[in-house]
Amino acid sequence: MSSFTSISPDKLSRLVGTAKAPVLVDVRTDEEFAADPRLIPGSARRPHRQIDDWGGSLSGRSVVVICSKGRQLSEGTAAMLRHRGIAAETLEGGKAAWNEASLPTIAADRIPKRDSHGRSAWVTRSRPKIDRIACPWLIRRFVDPGAVFLFVASAEVLTVAEDFAATPFDVEHVFWSHRGELCTFDVILKEFGLSTPALERLAVMVRAADTDRLDLSPEAPGLLAASLGLSRMYDDDLDQLNAGILVYDAFYRWCRDATRETHNWPTNKTTRT
Repeated sequence: MSSFTSISPDKLSRLVGTAKAPVLVDVRTDEEFAADPRLIPGSARRPHRQIDDWGGSLSGRSVVVICSKGRQLSEGTAAMLRHRGIAAETLEGGKAAWNEASLPTIAADRIPKRDSHGRSAWVTRSRPKIDRIACPWLIRRFVDPGAVFLFVASAEVLTVAEDFAATPFDVEHVFWSHRGELCTFDVILKEFGLSTPALERLAVMVRAADTDRLDLSPEAPGLLAASLGLSRMYDDDLDQLNAGILVYDAFYRWCRDATRETHNWPTNKTTRT
């Protein structure tokens, strides 16, 4: 049973992928990670013995610490963070309990190399519309919350990728891009092993809007309209990305929690005869 210093896998799973998700710190040892090299979505590995190096960066954030079974490593790390004034909990039962509940995990070896600040960097074409907003949302919410996104002229994407150690996406002839009928959002889901009913439904919406196949999803015209509207509202690509992330937050929550909900204007008026 969860305590005030722990959180259950089920409760944490409802926070993952949302704007209210805590910082997830995986402190499993190298040996433990080698035996189970997948991560809880949005988590990052941190060595517990080097907490003095990374603990300060979590000031003002809520944190969940993850170890293999929710015992000494996570308990000790969370206690040390609380000693520093950081709100830290442990994952009840650790990664083992998360696995037993068949909750989603991601392939850690697919995450690009992080920089000295622990962030992955990605680069794509400027003036994003659909896929180039949807993919950053997906990466920030489920892969690397601190990911950096660079929007540059189309002709410069690959050069910038090389010069700034960034991963190119949604351009031709790179790994993270369209494949056949799939758009880049689909590819990221597939490669990271992120498959949930909500994300799969959102993927169809993105694919339909991004590839002009609006018949694939009844919601796609609305996503297309919102995307094109944002592109007219913002000249700065990063401002547009920040606004677009809120839009995808809303679409994701609809896909996850509200697909059966309808809305009408009940009047409660009686008809006179």
